[in-house]
Amino acid sequence: MSSETRSAAQQVLPAEQVESRLAAALPAWRLVDGSLRRTIQTSGWKSTLMVVNTIGHLAEAAWHHPELSVRYASVAISLASHDVQGVTERDLALAAQLEAVLMWRPGQAPGAALEGTPQEPRHAYIRYD
Repeated sequence: MSSETRSAAQQVLPAEQVESRLAAALPAWRLVDGSLRRTIQTSGWKSTLMVVNTIGHLAEAAWHHPELSVRYASVAISLASHDVQGVTERDLALAAQLEAVLMWRPGQAPGAALEGTPQEPRHAYIRYD
C-alpha cells in the first residue's frame, strides 16, 4: 500500500510530533526506537495477569496489537504500527485507551460511587504513577 492510499491514521508521525503529544497527554509513555513504550508496575503475579488480560482485551477490540514483556510484577508495553514501521495515530489512540483503563482510580473523585482497591497490602493491585 503506497503512502498516498493510506488513511491519516496509518501515516507515520514525525518523532517531534509524537514527543509533543506524549508530553501533553501521555507523560508516562516514551518514544524509544520508533515505538511507544510504557511499563506498568503491579503488586505481583495475579495483578500482572489482570493487566495483561486487560491489554489483550483492548488490543483485540481495537484490532491493533502491542508487544508485551511480562515479568512477575510488571508489564512492559511497546506499540508501533509494524505495517508502516513507525508510530501512527492508531498507536497513540491505543496508548491513550490503555492509560485510561489501566490507570483508572475509582474513589479518587469526590463523591465517587466506587471506592477502589483498599490500601492494605493484601489487596494491592497496580502501583499507580
